[in-house]
Amino acid sequence: MSHPSAAADTPTGKLVSGRWFDGLSSKPQPVMVTLRPTPKGPSLVLHPLSQPGAAPTEFGFKDVGWPEAWNERRPQVRVVVDLRDHGSLEIDAVAEWRAALAAAGDRPGIAQRMQTRWPVLLGVAVAAVVGLTLFYRYGTPWAATQITRFVPLAWETSVAENVLKQMDEGTLKPSKLPPERQAQLKARFDALVQQTPSTLHRYPNYKPPLTLEFRSGMGANAFALPGGKVVMTDGIVKAAAEKGLDDNALVGVLAHEIGHVVYRHTTRMVVEQGVLNMGMGLALGDVSGIVSTGASVLTGLAYSRSHEREADCYAIALMRHTALPTAPMGKLLLAIARDEEERDEREEQEAKDKKEAATDAPTRQAGASAPKQSPRKRTPSADEPEHAVWSLLSSHPDTVKRATELEQGHAPQCAKP
Repeated sequence: MSHPSAAADTPTGKLVSGRWFDGLSSKPQPVMVTLRPTPKGPSLVLHPLSQPGAAPTEFGFKDVGWPEAWNERRPQVRVVVDLRDHGSLEIDAVAEWRAALAAAGDRPGIAQRMQTRWPVLLGVAVAAVVGLTLFYRYGTPWAATQITRFVPLAWETSVAENVLKQMDEGTLKPSKLPPERQAQLKARFDALVQQTPSTLHRYPNYKPPLTLEFRSGMGANAFALPGGKVVMTDGIVKAAAEKGLDDNALVGVLAHEIGHVVYRHTTRMVVEQGVLNMGMGLALGDVSGIVSTGASVLTGLAYSRSHEREADCYAIALMRHTALPTAPMGKLLLAIARDEEERDEREEQEAKDKKEAATDAPTRQAGASAPKQSPRKRTPSADEPEHAVWSLLSSHPDTVKRATELEQGHAPQCAKP
């Protein structure tokens, strides 16, 4: 049977010729196709030509897998329409099909417009990048700050206990400070806690029991755990003494760590990662492990710096409230920074010497009068492990800049008194 080559107009819409593979037979049925507008979208009506007088078959908008146009300037040669359980439909008159579809009220969605129009694709891509950037920069921290309000203190305390237990079994060692020295610093810490005004707290109803503990084996450092536990190492106490700084330097460090606790920075970091990963999953679909890990690393670095600035501002405000200077703390950080820089240079030189020695070794004769001794390696102290990466610098970025601000007793990002 010959097929009509042109479309015909009917009161119900424009007729377009096609071939229907109903899934029951391998032989196609010639049909005329009508597209009708409905409130939910176009419906498709098939008029069999091989069975004169047969009733037409109608498919609702959701019963059809509507094909998409990938290039408006170079349309496909044939349109294939998926009829789900009723087979498929082939249309050769592509232009007539698209005209009938438009007349029936079909409007391409954003996904199809992105596929066929580069300006739309570019605009959506730019909007997505801007949206993700704003979400990363502002939305995630804000959401994490609000969600953190509902995290129970008991959960933070449990996490802190487990973390400290693991560290005690690994990196950390019992403190070697004399008991009377520990008692002096704990008294200063407790006095600082007692004098802390409630106006400095971000979460007014959050009142964790702040306690100070001492450990060795990590170098010069102090860190805060969620739930109120602050740990100070023997190394930083020793560093302050060696630099001739009084205990106000250590009290300033403790004020900074108290800021981490009351601002719930560790908990917020955990929540921020969860919010960011969830947001990226909603925006990008299945996030690969590489993207997720990269986002976590970048986010951790950025938010860590933000949290350090908040803790600095807290320390400045608290020290000012208690009439204590912040300059000793700044001097301590600068001294540690110089020591770290000298150590890095020394280790770099030692590595260079070893490399040169290994390169020159084959040129030496086996019967040399005196064997060459390898460069003497510096023996680390008990509080400075050979490969230790934990220090006040590694856990607190931008140290030099922050130390300078602390010496001045004010930082640009802090609210003025």
